[in-house]
Amino acid sequence: MVDNDNYDFKAGNKVVYPAHGVGNVEGVETQTIAGMEIKLYVVNFERDRMRLKIPVGKAEASGLRKLSSNERLDDAIKTLKGRSRVRRTMWSRRAQEYATKINSGDPVSIAEVLRDLKRSNDDNEQSYSERQIYQSALERLAREVAAVDDITEIKATEKLEDIMGAINCNDVVSNDVISNNKTEQEAA
Repeated sequence: MVDNDNYDFKAGNKVVYPAHGVGNVEGVETQTIAGMEIKLYVVNFERDRMRLKIPVGKAEASGLRKLSSNERLDDAIKTLKGRSRVRRTMWSRRAQEYATKINSGDPVSIAEVLRDLKRSNDDNEQSYSERQIYQSALERLAREVAAVDDITEIKATEKLEDIMGAINCNDVVSNDVISNNKTEQEAA
């Protein structure tokens, strides 16, 4: 029987699976597959109404991990507060890179996607696919923030949007001040 488990997750533990986000470990079960007994983690993703069984020996290779530490989430928040770094490549390539970052399960990478796609409070600037990717990243990061901070997903989403909204408001104010100063200097 394969039993090399570095995590030793128990029923009730919250975990992150990169492609699906935060889930609850329901327990460990043993199944006979191809004549071998294999221990499996049973992870429930309640919001997606999905149940995933991951071999204990493959948990690390599949990317299954514990929730992020507060320090790692602080790094993600710092990333959100940073300046947008949108590359001037074709949208299809950027969309693919964004999807890869979201599916990595890393909160800092997900925060990079949010930061780069959040332009202003005006959604008319974004295409449908940009809004979809943004929403996917926001939901994924909000779920982990909610689990770590022990708050609802709605409050976590509001927290993240407040952080991004404050940044964008400051950018708009500073850009207006710069524009006004240039206009005043040109008039003088």
